[in-house]
Amino acid sequence: MRHRFQGCAAAPSGLVRSEFSITIIVEAPVTFETETAIAQESETPDLVPSETSVSPIIEPFGASSFPKVLRRRLDSFFADQNISPKADRTMWVKVAAGLAVLVGAWIALYALRPGSWKFLALYLLGGLAQTFLLLNIAHDSNHNAISSRSLVNKTLNYVFDLCGISSYMWRILHHRGHHSCINLHGEDDALSGRGIFRFTPFESRAPLHRFQHIYALFVYALFSLDYVFFRDFQCFFFPTHEYLKRTKHPLSEYAVLFAGKGLYLAYMLVLPVLVLGKSPLLVAGAFLLVHLVIGLSVTLVFQTTHTIDSTYFPSDRGEFDNGVYHIFATTADYATERPLVGWLAGGLNHHIVHHLCPFVCHTHYAPLTRIVKETAKEFGVPYRQHPTMTRAIWHHLILLKQLGNEN
Repeated sequence: MRHRFQGCAAAPSGLVRSEFSITIIVEAPVTFETETAIAQESETPDLVPSETSVSPIIEPFGASSFPKVLRRRLDSFFADQNISPKADRTMWVKVAAGLAVLVGAWIALYALRPGSWKFLALYLLGGLAQTFLLLNIAHDSNHNAISSRSLVNKTLNYVFDLCGISSYMWRILHHRGHHSCINLHGEDDALSGRGIFRFTPFESRAPLHRFQHIYALFVYALFSLDYVFFRDFQCFFFPTHEYLKRTKHPLSEYAVLFAGKGLYLAYMLVLPVLVLGKSPLLVAGAFLLVHLVIGLSVTLVFQTTHTIDSTYFPSDRGEFDNGVYHIFATTADYATERPLVGWLAGGLNHHIVHHLCPFVCHTHYAPLTRIVKETAKEFGVPYRQHPTMTRAIWHHLILLKQLGNEN
């Protein structure tokens, strides 16, 4: 079933606003015209398959549709100020700061050779730097949003491998398994509960799911450990998604997979024991603590943007006449008026803008979100948001409780 949206076209002052009907056929996610600042860019060859390409737009002559007006206003933000949608000075400061803290923490470990508690503190500091880099640097580079030069994005994307996660597989799962199929059961990889969770009303309910809102945070804390030790290998060698089964991965990516895992486990687990002489139990405990922090932080940043009690779960890709409406129905923002949250979360609290403009650096998201809010209000399009991240987490848990107890 397709949804046909109606809106109100802006009229001159003193005149009655006239209603119009629009029919725009676009497969989610929507992509704007290629000559615009926020256009869909060509994917690098290592993404198989690429994100959805631009689809033809069909609408009545003279119509001023919400997607069309929104696109024009978002484009104008960059054109009017003559600025690039890629990384600005703030972004490069974040890149430098994140890498400096990570490298500095590990240099301090070997230069100072601290006792157990100071070792744990420095080790945890390095883990916090990894969390920051994953959310702020790796995610943007994954979308080619940092630089117009593919080599720069590709290089920074190896932050994933530096943190023990395959950058190549994350890229495929995130683009093909999420951005092209937001909140679609069986397609959106972010909704894959693997029997432990029921994230959509289309998933069969098991007795265990009655308690999923209770054990969710504990399981989320294991998210990054799952990627390091299991998920990446499963996707390479025992894939469950059809698009992964059809994909022939380059041999070089297998080499990067094993080299990346080996390097990560060496500097995180082996060297502290062999070089610093730390107890294997202490190192293992510090390693686990770091992953509890990374897993819980990264998971909550993403889960609170799509799986909450006010977002929608479409039955198929063609349910909306336009991909912009798909994004607005399935995505929610939080804490958009709190700059510190955006700084730490890589702008992912401005999630609607992220899906509308995936190739724009996240340091531009705040003003773009204001444009989105104003335009959505003008056209009467529901805009979902929560004032704080805590409130967003609460509404995520409410959804889990509902799905765990209702068919």
